[in-house]
Amino acid sequence: MNVAYVYPWDIVGDPSAPDRLAGLGVEAVALAASYHSTRAATPYHPSHRVLDVPYPAFYLPVRPSSWSRLVPAAPTWTPQDAYLQARDALKAVGLQVHAWTVLTHNSHLGTANPDLVVRNAFGDPYPYALCPAHQDVLEYCEHLVEEILTVGEPDGLILEACGPMGFGHQSVHEKTSGADWTPADSDLLSLCFCTACADRYPAATRDRVRAAIDRTDPTQSISGAPTSTSGPDPTTPSNRAGTTTSSTTTTSDTAGTTISSSSTTGPTTPSNTTTVKASYTTAASDTTTVGAATPSTQPLTIEQALGELTDEVRAVRINLSDSLRHRLIAVARRTAPNTPITLHANPNPWAAGAFAPLPSGEPGADVLVANCWGDPATDAARLAQLKDLSTPGQRIGAYVLALPPRPADATVLADQLRTYAKAGATEFHLYHAGLASPQRLAAITEALRQHA
Repeated sequence: MNVAYVYPWDIVGDPSAPDRLAGLGVEAVALAASYHSTRAATPYHPSHRVLDVPYPAFYLPVRPSSWSRLVPAAPTWTPQDAYLQARDALKAVGLQVHAWTVLTHNSHLGTANPDLVVRNAFGDPYPYALCPAHQDVLEYCEHLVEEILTVGEPDGLILEACGPMGFGHQSVHEKTSGADWTPADSDLLSLCFCTACADRYPAATRDRVRAAIDRTDPTQSISGAPTSTSGPDPTTPSNRAGTTTSSTTTTSDTAGTTISSSSTTGPTTPSNTTTVKASYTTAASDTTTVGAATPSTQPLTIEQALGELTDEVRAVRINLSDSLRHRLIAVARRTAPNTPITLHANPNPWAAGAFAPLPSGEPGADVLVANCWGDPATDAARLAQLKDLSTPGQRIGAYVLALPPRPADATVLADQLRTYAKAGATEFHLYHAGLASPQRLAAITEALRQHA
């Protein structure tokens, strides 16, 4: 099954949109039911060409009795039932409609509830990032899934940001790259020390993270942390794909590392029994590879910065995503047992963002989707890792960027699809069909035809 991603505002008010999407040759549309703020071009819409979406919104009717402390905002730039209107129009032309659900990325709720957001080791809040260590956040995500399945009645459920957001995904213009922080620094700044998270880590973790961030020389060792690791040559882990420098400005929310591991992390909370079954990879487009070079000439990895605290801290991070994911899958199966569930996932255990960490797989999901917005070889390696973590019958999807800087070229796109298919992808999730120019839509159509 191939899926085209769109927003309600791409469909509502544009009667030509459903047929245009059906003409791509996809079987389904991922329609945003809950999405963060953005500024969107709408090149086909008869009423506007640019749409400002100033805050995250829920595109189904907000029923106050269905929520607890956190209540999503309704849009003013579309009808409040825009998802339902768009769903019906798309289904009328024979397309399946999957509810694209953004979970913990919500600057509106984070700004209004600063006690529930991710905070780094310095106490700085990330207002766009709801922390799933808080019960209120877990309940909000559960209500979100339940309402979408009950009111929206989608043909499928897509879970994005199903874990903690991190440093690398902001809601305002990015002004951080001049600090020359490395990808490992970004990972360290993605560790949450809010009131619900801080006590879960070993006692020295906050000081270790601060010392690592504030070192003058990013290649110097940290007191108490090793400057080399045993086993395979380490690389700097990050939460991105497609970056070619050590800047924290990114084009996506996923990445991996070339560390290969198979270990069971010890419990840090009574509920944590996470087994890390990771063999996750990346390439030079994600990070700077540490080969035979000595630590004095390469940036530290997050494992080197955390030293002997690594296993416990990693277990806490994985447990946050695991707990949220398990609760949401349980809610979804109880509410709509036959609705397939798609996870936007990343095999990197340090991932923080739209593609949440999934180093041990998830048999409760029907589809695992990896970000493919960067270097195709790197993306393919990530897909291969998800394939290795998958269960029999579980599908693997490639989340393919069909917008700039990708060329509007069917041959290039078809080559990428073949690369991803060889790595294990059985379906393609194409972003995004509401914005793509006529030339790009033609390239998508031809590439899918060639691959069929």
